[in-house]
Amino acid sequence: MPKTLALIHTGAFLPQVFTKLCQELMPDVKVFNIVDESLINNTIAANQLTPATSKRLAHYLESAEEAGADAILVTCSSIGPAVEAARPFINIPVLRVDEPMADEAVRVGRRIGVIATLSTTLKPTVNLIKARAAAQDREIEIVEYLCEGAFQAVVSGDTATHDRIVTAGLMELMDKVDVVVLAQASMARVAEAIPANEKKVPILASPRLGVAAAKEALAALTSK
Repeated sequence: MPKTLALIHTGAFLPQVFTKLCQELMPDVKVFNIVDESLINNTIAANQLTPATSKRLAHYLESAEEAGADAILVTCSSIGPAVEAARPFINIPVLRVDEPMADEAVRVGRRIGVIATLSTTLKPTVNLIKARAAAQDREIEIVEYLCEGAFQAVVSGDTATHDRIVTAGLMELMDKVDVVVLAQASMARVAEAIPANEKKVPILASPRLGVAAAKEALAALTSK
């Protein structure tokens, strides 16, 4: 019987991105999406992940399990800590989209750049990388870069300004680090547009790595 993966998003544009990746990497897996933009909107408004938002995410995880999911992938880094808090109460694998990216960053570089358009995403991504480095007993140095104004631009529909700000940030950061981590899945498109000969260091994005990890988790269930 085909396995089922639930995707939980905080942005209306993300289902298309992740569904396409799922079709490419695991075409035999059934996928359904849960989208609630208020999870990220409330986090931004409070400038932190609140207990109320964490509780609501836990309800979505329970709902996904009850709907028949064999595994769940949460595609927003800003609410990553809530994923970890809820894991013990869910009976199926629950994955953070950014964990595989953090592991890869720690593996390939000591000086790691983290770039984001939201401070609420920057902090949890940095904390995750530090935690994964500690788990692997690796010494790292993190260089943070916040793309001021980029998020506001894309929310207002000005993708050109968003892309220009993020591109400038990436070009500056690449001169200072061994590897760059994109704290938000929405930034992957901008990184892909940079010519290969201008990518001085690896630029890691979470969507493909996260979906690949979900595929492995589902395969492990099948083999049991």
